Amino acid sequence: MKEYEKLKIDWAADGVLRIVISEPRRLNAVDMTGHRELAEIWRDVDRDDEVRAVVIRGEGEAFSSGGDLSMIEEMMRDHGTRMRVFAEARDIVYNVLNCSKPVVSAIQGPAVGAGLAVALLADISVAGRTARIIDGHTRLGVAAGDHAAIVWPLLCGLAKAKYHLLLCEPVTGEQAEAMGLVSLCVDDDQVHDKAVEIAVRLAGGSAEAIRLTKYTLNNWLRLAGPSFDASLAMEFLGFTGPDVAEGVRALREKRPPTFD
Repeated sequence: MKEYEKLKIDWAADGVLRIVISEPRRLNAVDMTGHRELAEIWRDVDRDDEVRAVVIRGEGEAFSSGGDLSMIEEMMRDHGTRMRVFAEARDIVYNVLNCSKPVVSAIQGPAVGAGLAVALLADISVAGRTARIIDGHTRLGVAAGDHAAIVWPLLCGLAKAKYHLLLCEPVTGEQAEAMGLVSLCVDDDQVHDKAVEIAVRLAGGSAEAIRLTKYTLNNWLRLAGPSFDASLAMEFLGFTGPDVAEGVRALREKRPPTFD
């Protein structure tokens, strides 16, 4: 397993690889480097015979506060950057989906953006009661594209998906469990231990049976692949328009956006 700059890697238990999104000064916001690494690491995990299960979490008490604003501004300015990040965003989703090893996410604090994509696409997701799951795309001024179309309607139904994705309405860990958006909700101080416990159980099972069951079940997500691809294209089309500029200004100024 190669070294990563914005992802810390260690062994949580025998056969259980722990991936930690590490930018604690900014609630584990994902910059250019972190975004690329979140796309790449799942191929390395898949090829490593020592890995039987994975836990992914954020450093400290946050999972991830979403995309770094400097990255977003560079995407707005430069077509090459926009296309590169577009490819990475696609790879984050498909590489998690196609990784043969079972993935468990430990969701604590805010979970937004690319980090949220990994958290909800994990095979088993464990959320703290006060976790705040937010898909903030429409507030930013772009379509909800980086994972929402492929997984939210399947997990929580189209009516709930529309309510939360159109309005950027936050979801707590308790609400997420009740609506089927996450697998399990536990007390905040138990999130990481519970995720590791589940990963250890997965690592101790039949690797072949678990791998093939994951592949089979993820065919439901593959069926939604064309919708996801279209949604991602619509999101990145938005990075060329005027609304995202106001969305970024509003975030920097900590105020609600005013779209024309």
